[in-house]
Amino acid sequence: MTTEPEIVLSVRDLTVDFTQRQGSFRAVDGVSFDLRAGRTLGLVGESGSGKSVTARALMQLVDPPGRIIGGSIRLGDIDIAQLPRRGEAIRAIRGADISMIFQEPMSSLSPVHTIGAQVMEVLELHLKLDRKAARARTIELLGQVEIPNPEQAIDRYAYEFSGGMRQRAMIAMALACNPRVLIADEPTTALDVTTQAEVLDLIGRIQRERGMAMLLITHDMGVVAETVDDVAVMYRGQVVEAGPVDQVFHGATHPYTQRLLAATLKLEQPAARPAPPAVSSPILSLRNLGKTYQLGIGAFGGKAKGTLRAVDAVSLELAAGETLGIVGESGSGKTTLGRLILRTVEPTDGEVVYSPPGAAPVVVRTLDKAGLRNLYSEIRFIFQDPFASLNPRMTVRQIVGEPLLINRRGSSTEINARVSQLLELVGLDAGMMSRYPHAFSGGQRQRIGIARALALDPKVLIADEPTSALDVSIRSQILDLLIELRQRLGLSFIFISHDIGVIRYFCDRVAVMRRGRVVEVGDAQTICTSPSHPYTQALISAVPYPDPRRPRMQQRARYTETSV
Repeated sequence: MTTEPEIVLSVRDLTVDFTQRQGSFRAVDGVSFDLRAGRTLGLVGESGSGKSVTARALMQLVDPPGRIIGGSIRLGDIDIAQLPRRGEAIRAIRGADISMIFQEPMSSLSPVHTIGAQVMEVLELHLKLDRKAARARTIELLGQVEIPNPEQAIDRYAYEFSGGMRQRAMIAMALACNPRVLIADEPTTALDVTTQAEVLDLIGRIQRERGMAMLLITHDMGVVAETVDDVAVMYRGQVVEAGPVDQVFHGATHPYTQRLLAATLKLEQPAARPAPPAVSSPILSLRNLGKTYQLGIGAFGGKAKGTLRAVDAVSLELAAGETLGIVGESGSGKTTLGRLILRTVEPTDGEVVYSPPGAAPVVVRTLDKAGLRNLYSEIRFIFQDPFASLNPRMTVRQIVGEPLLINRRGSSTEINARVSQLLELVGLDAGMMSRYPHAFSGGQRQRIGIARALALDPKVLIADEPTSALDVSIRSQILDLLIELRQRLGLSFIFISHDIGVIRYFCDRVAVMRRGRVVEVGDAQTICTSPSHPYTQALISAVPYPDPRRPRMQQRARYTETSV
């Protein structure tokens, strides 16, 4: 008879309120779960469900006006819920007994202190090590999290690290005092799929070696399926379903869990959509397009320290009515390519030719300011972050109507009518146009961004990671909206993403980029199921599959230059 692993942290009826002028908002409502030695509990749910507030409560890190008003958080004989937010008692637990890996390593790491200094501070505070011993231990920790050349890396700053390396440094800091509980709050959300797979492998290996209890917070059901032992599903502050991972994925009983899983599995297949015209001349042609950056030249000039070839001789065609996906890891040149098309970044070489139906082709690099303004009404951009891309001081009417106003497309009354029409087109109530962005959810804000992009009746939309900041159910809604708009308005898309599921669901063809070059182009379904290039094979195999019975990451292919 096997015995259950020891309970390291026990949470019972945890309740967290945020005081507001209109009363209290209950962010966490009676949540209970156990964290056991050597096991991982996945806490899943959409944005606003209370996942991160729950995690922060475990370390008394809920900022005012939030506060724990009920329940217990027991670490051995200590009830953390009863400890003051500030003081020696809780400081002795944070970092030593319970550590956290945060979502965005760049904002969690100090930009003015070296990576080593930040890890050493934890060791000096909790373990009382002297400077020499702390430095030696830090080098050892950086080596354990597989940061190359830890003896040199210890004296580097966060901005000198890639996203994956910064997250490894955060893991080293979290593990410095050998904690009993590790909380990982969306630790791979900002990473591309191959880096995500490596970081998750690293966390899992270290957890098994040390026998830690772990709480993994994520909205990615594929990550949950492949990395956790147990699952707790949160909805509106409550745990609505919990159990072993296989039981939750294959025997979900709560309607919310069922909807979450259905939305995830939906993106594993291409969407039902009309095929693009069988014979269609290209509306957009990229010919040997390239961009080279001079490195080391600051605001005050100086001698270049070399060059970076961000986009290298890219030649692609977008047919009228087609959706072309651009996929690759961070730093592959995807976003730069999108900006080169519109000349918001000037190409170093090559050219972009825009061939609107019924008009003469336009060579984009020859356009003056007036010509570019006309081009920007024909080719529009949908931005990645629906929170940062909308001016918080402008109403929805002003945001969506701004392109019309700048291009003098109608009177104030006509612009109001057009804004009303656009909001209804993207599934929003026209009565919302007097509100400000803060009054909308992430999915609604992205709809507002899409409405703005459609204001001038464009022919081509360049969408740069337009769903990466959204929850999985909202993601599929936005993709379905774009598919409907493409059919209704005859749009052509360039769709930039690192999410293979989104690319497979939405795109007709895919171009795979690596280090500025296109390494493979083909039909989306073929590329996503049986790619031919070793890099694409590694990329596809690193995508977690949302079924614990069919793990994919564990058998993933690794790409090296010798793979070609």
